Amino acid sequence: MTGATRIIAIRHGETAWNVETRLQGHLDIGLNVRGQWQAARAAEALADEDIAAIYSSDLSRASATAQAIADKSSRLGARQLRLNNGLRERGFGIFEGQTYAQIASDWPEESKRWRQRDPHFAPHGGETLTQLRDRIAATVNTLASQHVGEQIVLVAHGGVMDALYRLATRQTIESPRTWDLGNAAINRLLWTPDGLSLVGWSDTRHLEDAETLDETST
Repeated sequence: MTGATRIIAIRHGETAWNVETRLQGHLDIGLNVRGQWQAARAAEALADEDIAAIYSSDLSRASATAQAIADKSSRLGARQLRLNNGLRERGFGIFEGQTYAQIASDWPEESKRWRQRDPHFAPHGGETLTQLRDRIAATVNTLASQHVGEQIVLVAHGGVMDALYRLATRQTIESPRTWDLGNAAINRLLWTPDGLSLVGWSDTRHLEDAETLDETST
């Protein structure tokens, strides 16, 4: 399609805090063993894709996932990983480092507004959903416009994947989520100057043998 950029969007591999339902936000939490395996599997799945560039959040759980993909890529343009803090997870301020249960206990009113997806609510020191969406839209527009006619990979976070899905399907911030945001799932979108559109979502075929992992190693 003339004037279009193909995008492969991937959430980082699993972390220990994902397992604990502990909010990470801008805190720099690394991959656990399962997350490293997921990153390697995503890299294998994308090894033969025609990729012009790989962009990643600068947080290590995303950049480690992206580096695995870059290292395995057969395309020279994809070997040089490009970090971009515009792809960071939503800033959760005082919620960062807390479990969902702790947040509900310590900040019940704030927790209610967060869980109800109030577009104008931000934990103290964090971002609103509106700010997150606008940041992601601006970042993707900037990056995708540099690669018209090509395909790029964006490696980021669950909140970023959610924002991308909503932008591509024109769903509001407040709409309940009915789609998956799995770690290391492969999501495909198309960007044009008119915005994003959805091509495919939550392809996890490369992760189907996850049961072979030793659960105690995570």
